[in-house]
Amino acid sequence: VLVAALLGAEEFGFATAPLVVSGCIMMRVCHLDTCPVGVATQNPKLRAKFSGQPEFVVNFFEFIAEEVRELLAELGFRTIEELIGHVDIIDTAAALSHWKASGLDLSPILAEVENRYGSSLHCTTTQDHGLSRALDKTLIDLCQQALIDGTPVSIDLPIRNVNRTVGTMLGAEVTRRYGGVGLPDDTIQIHFTGSAGNSFGAFVPRGITLRVDGDANDYVGKGLSGGRLVVRPSHDAPAAFRSDENIIAGNVILYGATAGEAYISGVVGERFGVRNSGATAVVEGVGDHACEYMTGGTVIVLGTTGRNFGAGMSGGAAYVYDTDGTFPGLVNREMVDLDPLSDDDRALLERHVRRHYEETGSAVADAVLADFNDAVRHFVKVMPQDFKRVLRAKASAEAKGENVDDAIMAAARA
Repeated sequence: VLVAALLGAEEFGFATAPLVVSGCIMMRVCHLDTCPVGVATQNPKLRAKFSGQPEFVVNFFEFIAEEVRELLAELGFRTIEELIGHVDIIDTAAALSHWKASGLDLSPILAEVENRYGSSLHCTTTQDHGLSRALDKTLIDLCQQALIDGTPVSIDLPIRNVNRTVGTMLGAEVTRRYGGVGLPDDTIQIHFTGSAGNSFGAFVPRGITLRVDGDANDYVGKGLSGGRLVVRPSHDAPAAFRSDENIIAGNVILYGATAGEAYISGVVGERFGVRNSGATAVVEGVGDHACEYMTGGTVIVLGTTGRNFGAGMSGGAAYVYDTDGTFPGLVNREMVDLDPLSDDDRALLERHVRRHYEETGSAVADAVLADFNDAVRHFVKVMPQDFKRVLRAKASAEAKGENVDDAIMAAARA
């Protein structure tokens, strides 16, 4: 802590040490679900072995604070603030002369700052994040009735790419009042026209529907938590405009989403649905690495994909409309299979493609629905191997009247 402060740090992160204090013995088997002390596991029998207490971590940090005070006193400083940035206090001779440092130029981080203007070496002012000017402030004011008693609200507003994380502060107000359950679907409906900035609809909970006629930047629906997002081409687009051949939104859409729906009438960038764990999405084309590390939810792609589809995908399901037969060559098969559709799959596809058409007016969705029985033959289902095994174990346990949790844990460790 002191060395970091002397180099200029004003915040200090702790990770491994508090974990060890909580009971971790560094077995390094976190990914195998065999943690012998019950830290990194979902197995109830192993979790029962966890003996950590909050007081252990409290004591750990109290002792760190005590030793920091002792070392500060030895160096002649009264506070951390006085210490920050004083690289002249660090004895660097041994480190600089070590052979491992022979190819390094450490002078930039060891430079003593000449304080010409009497400013402080540590933070003395607060940063203005501009939240008072955020579009969400307007949204919260316009949605007061919905926030107070759940009265439905419908709003039309312009949007620009300088408006970032639109809907997030409004979503926080909904969650603050109604908890994780949120509001009934479509209680708050906001229709934007223009270009949405980064992280449009991030963390939006159930009850909020945000629609954009135009386009959007990266991270649409990051952490989506039950809300509904729609991005569709501008009504001013020419009649010949084809949504499935044009980019409408950026990269890393639905990163870490846990619930909700997204309907995107157009092609998006790379890493679509990365770490999605519960949201349902329909899109008309994706870049590389789509559905990477996905653990749940449903993704339907009504168009082309990039390479490395489904890398690290361990849950959920994806359906790709593959009219030219090229998609199988773009899939990372390490953890997923390409499976035939069941009747349930066909029903799910028709339901969500129809919803996509209703929300966006997509010509692609319209064509699929016009002759669905023929179109559905071109869909390829991407299904994680481990997830299939768990689902089979769950179904078998339910049929036999056995403990479902035990069956799932056994299948997950198989």
